[in-house]
Amino acid sequence: MYISDLALTNFRSYADIILHFSPGVTVFVGENGQGKTNLVEAIAYFATFSSHRVGNDAALVKLGQNQAIIRAKAVNAEKTALLELEIIAGKANRARLNRGNIRASELLGLVKTVVFAPEDLQLIKGEPGVRRAFLDTLMIQQQPRLAAVKQEYEKVLKQRAALLKSAGKIKRRGKVFDDTTLTIWDQQLARLGAQIIVAREKMVYALQPHVKKYYEAVSGGKGEAKLTYEANINKYFNQLNSYSSNIATANNVISEDKNINMSRNSAFGSDNTVTEIELILLQALTSAREAEIERGINLVGPHRDELLLELGDFPVKGYASHGETWSYALALRLASWELLRLQAQDIWDDLSEPILILDDVFAELDAQRRERLAQIVKEAEQVFVTCAVAADLPTQLVGDVFQVSAGIVTQISAVNVEE
Repeated sequence: MYISDLALTNFRSYADIILHFSPGVTVFVGENGQGKTNLVEAIAYFATFSSHRVGNDAALVKLGQNQAIIRAKAVNAEKTALLELEIIAGKANRARLNRGNIRASELLGLVKTVVFAPEDLQLIKGEPGVRRAFLDTLMIQQQPRLAAVKQEYEKVLKQRAALLKSAGKIKRRGKVFDDTTLTIWDQQLARLGAQIIVAREKMVYALQPHVKKYYEAVSGGKGEAKLTYEANINKYFNQLNSYSSNIATANNVISEDKNINMSRNSAFGSDNTVTEIELILLQALTSAREAEIERGINLVGPHRDELLLELGDFPVKGYASHGETWSYALALRLASWELLRLQAQDIWDDLSEPILILDDVFAELDAQRRERLAQIVKEAEQVFVTCAVAADLPTQLVGDVFQVSAGIVTQISAVNVEE
C-alpha cells in the first residue's frame, strides 16, 4: 500500500496544501522548523490517531483554528480509498471513507505506518512507559479493536484509583470500608488487562526473531538482541513462575489455588489463555489489595509491565554504546515494520504493507549504519524520509525529493538524492 495524495487543512503549520506521491522513496529536505516533519506526522496519524511528537491532539490544529483536516488517497494493488480525518480540539475525531461518514475507529487499520525518529532513543533510555507505548501502538495496528480495550482499561484505572484513595481515607479514620464496589472494578481491570497482556506478550514473542535479524543487519553482526516481556502480576502472584515471552522454552506453570494450566505451548492468544490470565490478575489484585488501599494507587496490571531489552547477556540501558543504542532502537522499529508486513500478507495476500517513515534519522548514524539502513528500507513499498541536508542520505536511496522551506513544499527532483 502507498499514499498517492495528501491534503492538509489547518494542520500544524499548513493552512492548505496538496501533495502527490509515488511508491518508493520520498524525501523531504529542509532546515529544522520548516515543516517537513509535520507532513510525515499527518501520514502517520492515520495509523493510530496519535502523534509520535505530542500527546495532545490540540497541538496538531493550526494556531487560531478550531479544527484540522487530513485527507489522503491510499492505493492498495488496484484498489483506492479516500480517507479523511477531522481533528477537533477537545472533541472526538470525525471520519469519512470514500466521502461517506463513518465512525473514526473504522479507519483504524486501513493505513499502517512505522515511524522511526530521534525520540526513539527513549525506547532504550527512557522509562518503562515508553516501551509500553511502543507495544501498544503496534498492538493497535495489528488488532484495531484493542484501541477501545486500551481506552476502557485506562478509564477503569482512573475510577479504581479514586476508589482506592477513598478506601484509604475511610480506613485511616478507623471505619469499615465496603469493598463490594472495588471487587467489581477488579473484575473489569482483570477482564481488560488480560487482553492487553496476551496481545503484548504474543507480539514480543513474534518480534524477537525480527529484532535479532535487524540488529545484526544494522550493526554489522555485533551482538545478539533479546526481548522479554515482564508481567507485573509476577510480583503479586508467587505461583506464576517465569512468566516471559520465550514461549518455546517455557514450562507448564500451574497455580495450586486455581489449577490454571499456563502452558506456553498452547494456542497463544486463544480465549482460554485470556481467561487464564484474567484469573491470575484477579488473584494478584487480591494479594495486593491492602497495599493498594494504603498507597491509593493501582499496583497491579499491564500499566506497570516492562519490556526488557538485552544485548547479549547485559541490559541495553546503561550498558550499550551510543551506536549500539541507535542500532537497537532501529531494530525495534524495523522489526515492527516486518511484523506488520507479514500480517498483511497472511490476512489479505495482496502484498499490502505498512508505510515506513524515517524522520531525521540518517544524520544521527555513522556512514556504515546509514548504508546498511538504506539497503534494508529499499525493500519497502513506500518510504518517507526527512532530513536537513540531502548529503546525509546514502547514495542508494533513489526517489522523489521535495524541498520544504517556511511551509512551502516544492518537488525538486525524482532521481538519486545525491544528485
